[in-house]
Amino acid sequence: MLSNAQIINKAGAIQTSSLSHGLLNPEQAKKFIKQTFDAANLLPLVRHVMRTAKSGEIDKIGIAARLLRKKTENTDDGYRADVITRVIEYICKATRLPWEITEETLRENIEGQQLEAVITELMTTQLGIDLEDLCLNGDEDTPSSDKDYEFLCQNDGWIKQISNGGHVYDASGDSVMNLDIFYKTLGQIPNKYNNGKLRWLMSPKRAQQWELYLMNQVIEKGGAVPESVYTQPVHIPSIPCPSMSDNKILLTDPKNLIVVNTYDMKIRKTTEGKEAIMQDKRFYVCHLDLDPIIEELDATAIITNLPSLD
Repeated sequence: MLSNAQIINKAGAIQTSSLSHGLLNPEQAKKFIKQTFDAANLLPLVRHVMRTAKSGEIDKIGIAARLLRKKTENTDDGYRADVITRVIEYICKATRLPWEITEETLRENIEGQQLEAVITELMTTQLGIDLEDLCLNGDEDTPSSDKDYEFLCQNDGWIKQISNGGHVYDASGDSVMNLDIFYKTLGQIPNKYNNGKLRWLMSPKRAQQWELYLMNQVIEKGGAVPESVYTQPVHIPSIPCPSMSDNKILLTDPKNLIVVNTYDMKIRKTTEGKEAIMQDKRFYVCHLDLDPIIEELDATAIITNLPSLD
């Protein structure tokens, strides 16, 4: 697979000699956002939507269940199955990732001029990781005293949206992790969404501690635990999300989570201007906008206040 830098360079968007023009064409924007998302764990699995307008609506089309009717020969009873159409609103908000490199660093580093490409690739990888973090944990009501306020306040992420409108299981009454927590959470989601596409989203530490809990149960009480239970509680696979906190677990179909971006995406570089000359630096910035939304909140659940892992 091509690296981030190779994809961008191949698209003609971020060659160091021509980077200052900045604006990516639609095809370049698609390639860049896909490669950036591939640097994260969850983002490659969710639904991506590209739009030209910063705000608007996404159509949601569905049908009801049990639509079949008895046929009577040579008769039309007038029955027609309905198509259900609704919309999901989105409002993309701008974000940016700026960085700079001193000319001395480029001269003195063993990588030489290649260091610019190395740092650019690292930054685009981190961009994907940060976007996943923001899509999950963003909260516009983050207090200004929070050390991560400037990052988290940019948008409301999926965790907040599910906590406010999805199904919530409060595990504060459970002293330890146990399988009942997973069953009770799954039981809150309507059967029509329990179609084999659901996934548990949890921190890697929580997933590893669940495995440890099961192994300790086997050691203490004897018997055996099916291998699948370690990674698939209630026969549902889990996805490790490093940016999630240890005290929460999400349950949903990843395709139910949507990231909306616009084509108004820029990657710019300058080696000119007063600051560049006086500080002997190269300045870079990536501009983009996004909105993390959910197609069907009724198909989501969150476990909160999980027992401590300590």
